Amino acid sequence: MSERTATLWEDLRGASWQAALDGYDNVIAAQGVTSLAAHDAWYRTELPALLRSRVPAFASHEELVRITEWKMARGVWRARNLVLVRGNDADEVARATGEAFAQVPHESAPIATIAKLAGVGPATASAVMSAFEPSIYPFLDELVAAQVPELGKPAFTPSYYRKYAAALRERAMQLGVEWTPSAVERALWSHAGGKAGAQG
Repeated sequence: MSERTATLWEDLRGASWQAALDGYDNVIAAQGVTSLAAHDAWYRTELPALLRSRVPAFASHEELVRITEWKMARGVWRARNLVLVRGNDADEVARATGEAFAQVPHESAPIATIAKLAGVGPATASAVMSAFEPSIYPFLDELVAAQVPELGKPAFTPSYYRKYAAALRERAMQLGVEWTPSAVERALWSHAGGKAGAQG
């Protein structure tokens, strides 16, 4: 790991974190993935309101597929996983995500509930939950996890996600009220220059 990617986590200056977060859109553009900017704008600016507009809240099959496409465009494209995600029954997607949203603020139960869907692991499940409740659930990304020394080697398991989310929640609290675990995740990914990607 380079000096550049190793330093932000140890830096508690809000200005350093804000600079990294402010650079996120430029890092997205620099990935060279045609669909990524549009997917990312939808994921961050449109999807949260869509999810919260429903009573009770749930994610649609189409939204789960697009979340998966966003995750893969930002990291590593895994065609087989996308086929599996697309193969889920729409009613089952609505049921599983609705159940998960109802489990907020439990730190890990919503991730496990969504991860029961075909082709969905903790990373994809965390992407769904981060869109719905960014103040609790950060997206699980390997490049981000690798910058948090106390977490050890990144792993795509429920137990690892619990540690990862707890660390990013604590850092958000240290940085101030305007920070969420989701914003911490984006700042770290941006600081490292993007890519790497998440599994599952």
